[in-house]
Amino acid sequence: MTARKKIRTGLYIFLAVSLLGIILYPKIKPLLAGNNNSPGGGNPALQRGPQALNVQALVITPKNLSEIRNSTGTLMSDEETDLSFETSGRIVGIYFQEGTHVREGELMAKINDRPLQAQLQRLEAQKRLVQEREFRQRSLLERDAISQESYDQVVTELQVIEADIALIEARISETELRAPFDGVVGLRHVSEGTYVNTNTKIARLVKNKPLKIEFSVPERYSGEILPGFPLSFMVDGISDTFNAQVYAVEPKVDVRTRAVVVRALYPNINEELKPGRFTNITLQLSETDNAVAIPTEAIIPEMEGEKVFVYRSGRAQPVYVSTGLRTESHIQIVRGLEFGDTLLTSGVMQLRPNLPVEIYHFQENGR
Repeated sequence: MTARKKIRTGLYIFLAVSLLGIILYPKIKPLLAGNNNSPGGGNPALQRGPQALNVQALVITPKNLSEIRNSTGTLMSDEETDLSFETSGRIVGIYFQEGTHVREGELMAKINDRPLQAQLQRLEAQKRLVQEREFRQRSLLERDAISQESYDQVVTELQVIEADIALIEARISETELRAPFDGVVGLRHVSEGTYVNTNTKIARLVKNKPLKIEFSVPERYSGEILPGFPLSFMVDGISDTFNAQVYAVEPKVDVRTRAVVVRALYPNINEELKPGRFTNITLQLSETDNAVAIPTEAIIPEMEGEKVFVYRSGRAQPVYVSTGLRTESHIQIVRGLEFGDTLLTSGVMQLRPNLPVEIYHFQENGR
């Protein structure tokens, strides 16, 4: 073999040995680092494994749970009407001030009734004459001086005059605009001297005490929300929470929305709320005693369903659950957890199956 071939062969052998060493080095490195009898080969990081995650937890205990349903509604006046006269004529008097309270039956405006008053006076004079004649005819009838038929004619004449008087008095009452209920009168749209008819709007009368609240609930709750059902609501711009009570439920489900219209009453004693305002309503519906309830933030939604992590033997273990009632902060677990299980409530997005965990704080169930 020539010298050149020997050099070439040696070079090939060197390259092969170098390549084999590069491939095998990662596998024999732990053996070269030290203790060949330990799994980590003397490397502390390999010996410790994954570092434990500090988490919060709670022990599941029985809890009373109520389903909370939120809805929106509108404040409505208890009574509301546009005031107008029942007849035509010229206004001769307006007796209310805009934006003030009026009482039921209070005179608010008047139409000219002088022709009707003159007719009434004439009929009353006729009535007095017929009454005197009826008295004389009755005396004669008692002495058999006249027939029963003659007396009946006078009585009938008197009854006709009394009916005419009642008719005129009714027409006079139509010239008076009186408040049909207690309330606050709004802005007026006419002045004295205006000729009005039955279609002319004089003003609007609104009764704000109490107020009605109208809202809708899905049909599945129609059997729970009955007259007397309590609710709370809030109004934009006011921090207070107000309490009301259902007084009527629509007996039919709306086929378009599949909802039931409900009305509640709020006393509104001080008339602090005005009709027409938007409200946020909170309903406390189904109530379950001794429920398995956990904080909503402990739930992890996935394609396969909802799961939580529980603490078992120092490690995090996933458990798929089935849920029930929901409140603002808790959710009922109907399958998957039991009383006494330790639920992990913090760092849930960092948890993995069998990940070592260390509990640094136990929460109270319900907080």
